[in-house]
Amino acid sequence: MYLFPLMICLLLPLEDEEQSLQVLPANQTVPAERLLYEQLRQEAHAALDRRQAEFEAIKSPADLRAYQEKRREFFRQQLGGFPERTPLHPQIVGKIDADGYHIEKVIFESQPRHHVTALMYVPDSKPPYPAVVISCGHSRTGKAADYNQRFGIILARNGIAALCYDPIGQGERSQILDQQGEVKHSGTTTEHFLMGVGSILLGTNTARYRVYDGMRAIDYLTSREDVIAERIGFTGCSGGGTVTSYVMALDDRVYCAAPACYLTTFGQLIDSIGPQDAEQNIFGQISVGMDQPDYVLMRAPRPTLISATTDDFFSIAGSWENFRQAKRAYTLLGYPERVDLVEGEGKHGVPMGNLNAIMRWMRRWLLNADDYRTEPEIAVHPLEALQCTPEGQVLKMADELSVFALNALWQERLAEERKAFWSEHGVDDVRKQIRKLAGIRELSELTNVKVIRNGELQRDGYRIEKIVIEREGDLPLPALLFVPAKPSQKNYLYLHGLGKQTAAAADGEIEQLVKQGHLVMAVDLPGNGETRGEGAEGQLGDWKNFYMAYLLGKSLVGMRSAAILQCGRLLATYQAESSKNRPSDEPREVHLLASGETAIPALHAAALEPDTFQSLQLRHMVGSWAEVVRANETENQLTGTVHAALRTYDLPDLINLYGKQRLTLQESIKLD
Repeated sequence: MYLFPLMICLLLPLEDEEQSLQVLPANQTVPAERLLYEQLRQEAHAALDRRQAEFEAIKSPADLRAYQEKRREFFRQQLGGFPERTPLHPQIVGKIDADGYHIEKVIFESQPRHHVTALMYVPDSKPPYPAVVISCGHSRTGKAADYNQRFGIILARNGIAALCYDPIGQGERSQILDQQGEVKHSGTTTEHFLMGVGSILLGTNTARYRVYDGMRAIDYLTSREDVIAERIGFTGCSGGGTVTSYVMALDDRVYCAAPACYLTTFGQLIDSIGPQDAEQNIFGQISVGMDQPDYVLMRAPRPTLISATTDDFFSIAGSWENFRQAKRAYTLLGYPERVDLVEGEGKHGVPMGNLNAIMRWMRRWLLNADDYRTEPEIAVHPLEALQCTPEGQVLKMADELSVFALNALWQERLAEERKAFWSEHGVDDVRKQIRKLAGIRELSELTNVKVIRNGELQRDGYRIEKIVIEREGDLPLPALLFVPAKPSQKNYLYLHGLGKQTAAAADGEIEQLVKQGHLVMAVDLPGNGETRGEGAEGQLGDWKNFYMAYLLGKSLVGMRSAAILQCGRLLATYQAESSKNRPSDEPREVHLLASGETAIPALHAAALEPDTFQSLQLRHMVGSWAEVVRANETENQLTGTVHAALRTYDLPDLINLYGKQRLTLQESIKLD
C-alpha cells in the first residue's frame, strides 16, 4: 500500500519542450510541498496515540512514578547531560531603588568564562524571602523587555524575590557579534537555531544550554542568605514558558511553577503551526512518547499553574487537554488542588489577569498566603538603566566563551573519542553504528520501487522521461530520466540541492553527460525540489520538515540516503531502451553526482553501500562536521546534520569508508 497514491494517467501525450519539467500532478490531494510534512505528521500521530495509551494505563501512584522516571531519564539523556557544576563567581554590579522593592544587577558564570546577566528584584520587606526564577521569552531585549520586568516587579511588590536573566542569544548575551561588535541577528530565535546546528551533531540541543542556565539561576538564588532555598518558583512566557516547562520537569528544587503561553499538546501543535524554535524540539521525544503534558506530569504533585490565552498560536484546546491529563494525575496522587489553569482573553502573551493569577499562585504556595491581591498596570524601567555589563554584551568581556566556543571545545574532546572508536572497531561494526545514528537500513532491507511514467519531452539527440518513483509506505520521488539514443553501460544519478531541474536546461551539465551517451536520472529527494517544504528558504533551509523528523528520532540525511540507495539500485538494472521501463537483468555501472544539501546524504549512501556506486562526485559540501560546530554562521547545514554523529564519525571518515580514489570533491564550502 502506498501512502500517497498519485492517480497518474499512463497514456499522456508528448509535451512541448517549453512546458514545465514538474513531475508530480498539481491537483493531487496533498500539495507536493506538503508531502513530506504530511508523511511525518501521520507518523507523529501514530506515536502520540501509543503515548496516550500508555498514559491511560496509569492506574496507581506506582504506575505514575514509573511513567515519570522513564521520561525524566530519557529527557536528561537526549539533552546530552549537563556540565559539571562550577563556582558561580557572582557579582552585584549595580542597584536601582524603586517603590516597594529594589533591583540588583547581577552577573554570574553559568560555566567557566560563560557569563549570565540578570536582574534581582528584592522586596523592601524583611528577609528571608521565597524566590522565583523568571525565564525570558523571545524578545531581543531579554530581561529588560516590558513583560519580563512586570513579572519581577509584581512578585517583589508582593513579598517574593525574583531573578530575571538574559537567555543566550538575547539581551546582553548575544552569542554572535559582527566585526563592529554589534549584535548581528535582530531575529529573536535566529541565534537559537544556529546554536542548535552544531549542538545536534554533538548529541545535544540548544535546550541544554537554556535549561542549564535556568538551573544555575536556581543555584544563585539558593546561595543567597536572603532567599529561602526550599521555596523556589519558576515562571516565564513563550520561550520562557518552554524553559519553565523543562526546568520544572527536571529540577526538584522548583517547588512551584507557572509556565505561560507555551503548554499545549504536540498533536495540536503539528496540526497547526508545526514545530517551533530549536530548543522546543527534543530528539526523538514524540517517537518515545514524551508529549508536552508530560512536562507537568513529570513533576506531579508539585504545584503547577498553566497560564494560557484564548487566541494564542499555541492551541488553547491543547492547553486544556494538557491540564486535563495533569488534573487526573494529581488527583491520583491525592493533590488535585496543586494544579490549575488560567485562561485570559488575548493573543500570545501574559495579560494582567494572568499575571495577577501567577503572582497569587506563587504567594499561595511559596508564602502560604492564599489571599486576594491584584496589581494595576505596572510601570517599567528604561532599557539603558538595566544594563549589567560595561559595554552591553558579555562577548565584549575578556576571555568570554560563547556557546559556539563551548561546543567547539566539546567537539575536540569527542574527536579523541572518535579516534579511539575507529581504532578499536572493524569496518562492519563502524558501518553498523553509522546506520544506527543516521537511521539508514541496509540496501537489502529497503523496499523495491515502482516506476510510473508521466509524459516525456524530446530534445536534440535524446528524450526526457518524466517519472515518479513510488516507494511502498514512503514518499514518492519525482524524477527526470535523460535517455540518449544509444545509451552506454554507464548510468548517472544526479542530485542537486535546489532540485532536479536546476541543471536540466539545454546545454546544461546533464545534457553534456547525455551527449556522451550516458543515461542520467535526476531525482528530487524527500524535502528537495518539488517536495521542498513551504518557507524553506534562508540560512536554515527546510527547518520545519527537519524538526518534524527530529521529533520522531529521524534525520533528513537518513531518509534521503535511503532514497538514494533505492534509486541507485533501480538505475543499475534500468532498461532505458524500452519505453515500458522494465528492469533488465544486465547490470550497469551507476555513478553518483550530488551537490548542496544532497551531498551529505549521498556520501552516507556511498560509504554504507560502496558497491552501489562506481564513483562519487560531491560539490558544495562542507569539509567536515567539526567545521560546522566551530562556525557561527552555518549556511544551510541544519538539514545535513545527524544527532550525536560526532560521537562516532565525521564526514572525512565516510570518505575513507567509500574510498578516496573513487571520490571527487569540488567547490567545498568554507564556513566562518
